[in-house]
Amino acid sequence: MGYSRKMHEYSALSVLIIDPNQHMRSGLHNMLGQLGITRVEHGVSAATAIRHLEKKAFDLVLCEYDLGTEQGQDGQQLLEDLRHHKLVLPSTIFIMLTTEGVYSKVVSAAELTPTDYILKPFTVEVLAQRIARAVDRRAALLPVHKAMEQGRMREAILASETSGNANPRYATECARLRAEAHAALGELAQAEALYRDILATRPLGWAQLGLARCQFEQGAFADALETLQSLVDDNPKFMAAYDLMARTQQALGQNAEARAALEAAVAISPHMVRRLRHLGQVALAEGDIEAAEKSFKQVVAKSKYSEFRDPEDHVNLVRTLVQKGDAAGAANALRELERSARSGPATDACKSYSAALVQELNGNAEAVHTELANAVRAVGEAKTLSSGLKLGLAQNCLQQGMDEQGMELLDGLAGDPASGVSESDLTAVYERAGRAELAQNEGDSVERYLDGLVRQAAVRSGQGDQRGAIQVLQAAVRRRPENAGLISALASAILRLMVDSGWEAGLGEQCAALLVRMRKADPQHPMLAALSSQYVTLRGKQ
Repeated sequence: MGYSRKMHEYSALSVLIIDPNQHMRSGLHNMLGQLGITRVEHGVSAATAIRHLEKKAFDLVLCEYDLGTEQGQDGQQLLEDLRHHKLVLPSTIFIMLTTEGVYSKVVSAAELTPTDYILKPFTVEVLAQRIARAVDRRAALLPVHKAMEQGRMREAILASETSGNANPRYATECARLRAEAHAALGELAQAEALYRDILATRPLGWAQLGLARCQFEQGAFADALETLQSLVDDNPKFMAAYDLMARTQQALGQNAEARAALEAAVAISPHMVRRLRHLGQVALAEGDIEAAEKSFKQVVAKSKYSEFRDPEDHVNLVRTLVQKGDAAGAANALRELERSARSGPATDACKSYSAALVQELNGNAEAVHTELANAVRAVGEAKTLSSGLKLGLAQNCLQQGMDEQGMELLDGLAGDPASGVSESDLTAVYERAGRAELAQNEGDSVERYLDGLVRQAAVRSGQGDQRGAIQVLQAAVRRRPENAGLISALASAILRLMVDSGWEAGLGEQCAALLVRMRKADPQHPMLAALSSQYVTLRGKQ
């Protein structure tokens, strides 16, 4: 048995088998035993697999694609959930077991692909070869993955270049990881350039999606939409493209088109909870209460026994039923939330917010104020609530005359660069609440926050931490992407670093993009000529 000598070095691998069929689990277990792999655990369903992965990390996951009827979830959707909730590390080997017919449908339709596919039926020799290949790949990419797992993106970029040069067969994957690291650092121009280089050699769906994400994050919504349309034209089952397409269309004010994109995706893949949730939110914003109710009921039903159930889904359903005027249905949804959700600050906030909506429908003003105040207090302790829920809660507070609580929530969102909330989002809340006169106060709050970031950057720069100063200013520019003053401060900080430390291609590209944006925002800016001249001089020396 030629593979046994080769596989002895893999005997320490920990393995999780995910398969609803006991016979298949036993057969896989026996094959692994023949390869000297004995640290093996079983998951009979997506839910049990998740519980295993919450407790410990595995080196290798062998997952059956067809997981049966449990919430209709298949192995690909499980993988996406696991990656989304960070229950499998980038370095985890994830091998999907499937039939040739299924493989031909899914291999090019997923952004998050497994490490490998094994087509059934297969022999122990085939399993040995695929594990050996996967372990070899993991070893080549491990320095990159470890750096990314620990948030050390600069090291990840360098490691990906080294690994790509040393292992040419993984060069494309290293380029992908490098692009993701640049994007994580906010260096979207560099990430975009990498995706374009990849696409110049092969029309890979994930690279098209990565390019579209960079365009979206830079505010080039029309370009992003064009890239995504090309992607779905070539590959109509690339699900993640529809999700970003809907977000892009919403950013362009094309809400009806966004809803159509999500409906098309749901028709192809009807069991992904995050997509159904998004569809419900778009339908509710469109004023289609019936469609929103249908989507949110599906979300709650599909999440009922999920390890990833989210109490916010019940809030969405309660809000929809309240808008419909269905007091009994809203009360039932609230009771279901109280019965099924895990305890904690996020759940407490959702319960109180839902109760406030129900009490408002019933005309009990005193109870509304009590429940809204409880919800705001719980939000302050919760770590996982979405910006959308906080915006909605703030709007309800303002509508009830609870200005202090509402503005407290909005100030918190304005002061958090990771919230994803723009100034126009905040202004819209005041306007929908009928409190437009308070929006100026919010604008002053944002300006104070940005001024604080600029001062923080100056302190870091004075302490010799130029990279830290750049990161702070990048956060400020993300909040106000058209503010020429902030753009000039960031460009100046980048140039100062490169004067001291030498030219860096990534920072140079970012600086060039900033100068272009600065020229568009304010062609007469007093710093523009000097910064442009300094950039040209540095560029010429590299």
